[in-house]
Amino acid sequence: MEKEFCEKPIEIKTETESIDFPDEMLKEIKERSCSYDMCEKSFSQKSHPTDHKYIHTREKPYNCDICGKSFSKNSNLNTHKRIHTGEKPYHCDICGKSFSTSGNLNSHKRIHTGEKPHHCDICGKSFSERGTLNSHKRIHTGEKPYPCGVCGKSFSERGTLNTHKHIHTREKPHHCDICGKSFFNIGALNTHTRIHTGDKPYYCDICGKSFSRSDTLNTHKSIHAGYKPYECDICGKSFSHTSSLTKHRSIHTGERPYQCEICGKSFPDKSKLRRHIYVHTGEKPYSCNICGKSFSQNVDLNKHIRIHTGEKPYHCDICGKSCSTSSDLIKHKRVHTGEKPYHCDICGKSFSEGSALHKHRRIHTGETPYHCDVCGKSFSDGSTLIKHKNIHTGEKPYHCDICGKSFSKSHALTKHKRIHTGAKPFQCDICGQSFSRNGYLTKHKHTHIDEKTYHCVICGKSFSQSNDLAKHKRTHTGERPYHCAICGKSFSQSNDLYRHKRTHTGDKPYQCDVCEKAFSTNRYLIKHKYVHAGEGPDAHDDFSESFSSGEVSIIHKPNPAAEEAYQCDICGKSFSQQYLTIHKRTHTGEKPYLCVICGKSFSQNVHLTLHKRTHTGEKPHHCDICGRSFSQISTLSNHKYIHRAEKLYLCDICGKSFSRKFELTRHKRLHIQA
Repeated sequence: MEKEFCEKPIEIKTETESIDFPDEMLKEIKERSCSYDMCEKSFSQKSHPTDHKYIHTREKPYNCDICGKSFSKNSNLNTHKRIHTGEKPYHCDICGKSFSTSGNLNSHKRIHTGEKPHHCDICGKSFSERGTLNSHKRIHTGEKPYPCGVCGKSFSERGTLNTHKHIHTREKPHHCDICGKSFFNIGALNTHTRIHTGDKPYYCDICGKSFSRSDTLNTHKSIHAGYKPYECDICGKSFSHTSSLTKHRSIHTGERPYQCEICGKSFPDKSKLRRHIYVHTGEKPYSCNICGKSFSQNVDLNKHIRIHTGEKPYHCDICGKSCSTSSDLIKHKRVHTGEKPYHCDICGKSFSEGSALHKHRRIHTGETPYHCDVCGKSFSDGSTLIKHKNIHTGEKPYHCDICGKSFSKSHALTKHKRIHTGAKPFQCDICGQSFSRNGYLTKHKHTHIDEKTYHCVICGKSFSQSNDLAKHKRTHTGERPYHCAICGKSFSQSNDLYRHKRTHTGDKPYQCDVCEKAFSTNRYLIKHKYVHAGEGPDAHDDFSESFSSGEVSIIHKPNPAAEEAYQCDICGKSFSQQYLTIHKRTHTGEKPYLCVICGKSFSQNVHLTLHKRTHTGEKPHHCDICGRSFSQISTLSNHKYIHRAEKLYLCDICGKSFSRKFELTRHKRLHIQA
């Protein structure tokens, strides 16, 4: 069936005025159109033309009843009121953050999506907001349409002009409702508020790390990109940011253009000056929400928080050790590499850390810029002052979670914990022996090297370490630089002062794992343990001090888990299982350890080890003052009293003094016999 088409021509009306609209519709269109001749704008709602006309008349009939500010649109007033009420009805469904306007929410969402829909047609750069694009375009055009009415200076953005005006008025209208600090502009306040809230809305899409500022995120991303287009023309080092290159160049030029107007000190960059000013103001705007401690820098707060969380995100790829900061990891790696990049230009000594060189230089200059505000004493470095202040305050903020002991320094706690764990992280690369402290390893390494580079100018004696020479010199000078803050007594060595302090504090950190009796020194604990072995407290006066702490740990390795007592079936005495075996030999007379040289037998392997030195002539214990060697630590300890001028033990009958307690006891017997 064929379709039939109408051949009647269709009339099309091309002019709108010829279209016949109903009168009511024409009235409706008129009511929704702007009445100004030059404006042809139409609106979907009747109320909108009324608000729109205020743009032409500059009239602002809508007033805020809280602050009195006026607006040309009722909707703008409603949005403004949310500043006072704090209402934020628009929520981000990704991170949950809230906003007062839908526009702000849409802008925020682009942080998550990375969307940048607005493109510059000159350079091709993209932006997430049209306003940012418009501001950017003025870089190309040079347009600065916002002049300052006071000084005439022009700006490309209204916001920059408003911020600038506060220089003339000194007004800081934006206040932090948490700490009260004031700011020139709302952006600075928003950035500041994140210090209190901990809000970090800028996420790295590569590693997931978050940041409180977009510029910090951009700086971070260059780490992943590895892109370093800015090269130093002096040393060739490359940087990912021009600001980093500028800072670096000051190392070569020595330029410090930023000067503190309070003390005159100069700095290579503005951020260092800003941080320095806090020294004068005492301002610490960054607070820990766990313990309340405040800091002048956000980076210091972040480091501090890791004390509470235990987070150590930086790992050594050589030994696997973890560090809480990247700078600590860099310093740690120098333990493996032996790198000491910081050199003293006076004596040539090298250091692995810049701060160590800085402190060292004060030995030459005699500078002591850190003063105690309690007693007035001065120090060459800030850390020593902080340690010193704990004498006045008694503060010990670092606690051992195993035994509860407290320490004034974090590194002292770290060293202490190794008593419980038995960790010995410092290993000799020559013989493989491990040590709990780096200082012990350094001393040990000199046993492999015969070189003694430090010479005493008074007696000519040589030493392998500078600190041994320093100790030795005190035998000539009589210097005692270590003072007890409680009784005023002075000592030539710091470890003597450390032990002495326990007489005041009553501190007894060495505990017997059999009877739980505590002692002030490891030496007394070792001596005490022979009571449990059934050999009496004085049976091993020589032996108890004949071995180093490492050797003793082989003799009596603590076993905190062995709480159950084992009873001797001959005499009924109770011991830990370990000491019961040793004790039983006092009854049986068993001596299973035989000397292959002379045939003499011993009940314990340690006695055999000690005996063998009579054949080998081995003298592993060296006096750090005169260099003389001994086969037993006890003999070395007795020898050291020769170097000591002080005699601590006084006879109350005749007044004679002795350097050792047993000498006084022996002397008193003469009075009794008489």
